[in-house]
Amino acid sequence: MASQEIEALASALARLPGLGPRSARRAVLWLIKRRETSLVQLAEALEGVRARLVECSTCGNVDTTNPCSICTDPRRDARALCVVEEVADLWALDRARLFTGRYHVLGGRLSALDGVGPEDLSIGQLLVRLEAGGIDEVVLAMNATLEGQATAHYIAERIDTLPLRVTQLAHGLPVGGELDYLDEGTLAQALRARRPVG
Repeated sequence: MASQEIEALASALARLPGLGPRSARRAVLWLIKRRETSLVQLAEALEGVRARLVECSTCGNVDTTNPCSICTDPRRDARALCVVEEVADLWALDRARLFTGRYHVLGGRLSALDGVGPEDLSIGQLLVRLEAGGIDEVVLAMNATLEGQATAHYIAERIDTLPLRVTQLAHGLPVGGELDYLDEGTLAQALRARRPVG
């Protein structure tokens, strides 16, 4: 049996996505073995983030500065704005280093079943940003779910009168994907979005 503090640490780690009780105990044991290096570094990193963590008032990203490092980066194309559902989506897209513009995090997606309406998301702030001008293209990067596509459609309708080019992420076959292993929705989308060869 471990002490109450060690059990509390294992219990806290077990609540993280992708870690169950068994994985959390293994992580705790690994940290205990390296308590002078890894455990101290982890504790310091957690405390540093806890003390300085803020939500960007411009885009909704989570960072240690406000506005965030993406919004203040002068190398970013301020004329292109990518709208995402969650901060995790922003981080995933930015990690790919293919989009050089700025972002806007909605904080979720429309869902009648869950009682999430437009007023529960940062759609109002998005409209304010777009109406202020200076943005030429809006990329709607919602997830390929029913709710995600409904959210993209709602936003596209709301900004239809603005002088913007509105684009959406392509959906379809993943690179390296085999047709036999794909779900019907992905195959249907790939067929609908087919393009000429050459």
